[in-house]
Amino acid sequence: MAEFKLHIDGMHCGSCVRRVTQALTATEGVEVKEVDLGSARLSSAQEPAPIDAAIAALAKAGYSARLEA
Repeated sequence: MAEFKLHIDGMHCGSCVRRVTQALTATEGVEVKEVDLGSARLSSAQEPAPIDAAIAALAKAGYSARLEA
């Protein structure tokens, strides 16, 4: 299972954490490990991991995100 971490801009409260968690949970092939203010740790059994789908789901929820190195 591949793990990856996203840096998420625009998060500032618990409500943001909840919205980001919901958006990522609804993304097919993504398992949410942890969501904190400004980041999310995810995993996926898919190869390659659906990173673009996760970033797109966050954009739809109103947050910009990028893969952390």
